[in-house]
Amino acid sequence: MFAYIVRRLLLAGPILIGVNVLTFALFFVVNSPDDMARMQLGVKRVTPEAIERWKVERGYDRPLFFNVQAAGAERLTDTIFFRKSLRMFAFDFGRSDDGRNIAQEIRDRMGPSLALALPTFVLGLFVSVSFALMLVFFRATYLDFWGVVQCVAMMSISSLFYIIGGQWLVSKVWALVPISGYAPGFDAMRFLALPVAISVIAGVGSNARWYRTIFLEEISKDYVRTARAKGLSERVVLFRHVLKNAMIPILTGVVVVIPLLFMGSLVVESFFGIPGLGSYTIDAINAQDFAVVRAMVFIGSVLYIVGLLLTDISYTLVDPRVRLE
Repeated sequence: MFAYIVRRLLLAGPILIGVNVLTFALFFVVNSPDDMARMQLGVKRVTPEAIERWKVERGYDRPLFFNVQAAGAERLTDTIFFRKSLRMFAFDFGRSDDGRNIAQEIRDRMGPSLALALPTFVLGLFVSVSFALMLVFFRATYLDFWGVVQCVAMMSISSLFYIIGGQWLVSKVWALVPISGYAPGFDAMRFLALPVAISVIAGVGSNARWYRTIFLEEISKDYVRTARAKGLSERVVLFRHVLKNAMIPILTGVVVVIPLLFMGSLVVESFFGIPGLGSYTIDAINAQDFAVVRAMVFIGSVLYIVGLLLTDISYTLVDPRVRLE
């Protein structure tokens, strides 16, 4: 197990470097440092002198990958790529193009993102698994048929419909919760109730249908027929045997999502005005703030790799037959 974890961590380094290089190259294909300076300075103050001063202040006056004017190792270190991208491996994210500390912004916005993502994740998993088990329990009945129809209908509706419809009905017509915004502490519950409920409802259709397929595959196996032959009730078979043995494919999707909860929800946070990492990323993309986008892509890559590693480890906890070598 330990050797496997070390090997996976060593492989993560080249992957992260490749992601950094690709993100860096793609961004500078779209925008040059001069374009970034013009956007930040505004139309009225754009002069060649102002652009050059802006680039010097933020370190964009250096070459991208290789500095032919430097000597020795500084040919690689005295570049935009090294100073802006490779330093992130020490979690030094620097400052955004408007001068704010990116690491501090991430720390401040992580709380609202987790306050939204964790209840959504837990409630969504509970509701989806429970609904899928109910459909399997009443399989081949009208309840199962119309439940699947409902799942397909919910999958076919865009999440924007749930957001806009929920804001109009719950916040504007019924006036039960604020339509948008955020407050720290216990006051956050008033602002998070609606986005959490909408996020759970929007994901039930696809998740429940997938879990139903997994459970149906399990109940056709020999051990289930053996359990029934021993006189166990259908409820015991489903909850004690089928659910336990179906945890491996469920964990494949669940454990990977856990680290990504820190990244926030791009759409929900933007529509509900929640100052989390999702809305932070959207604002940075709209402003073409390369420093923030680079940092968020790097964090997302690290969390995704961690999620895949946790998934492999969780297999050994659920099924002792699985060995990591």
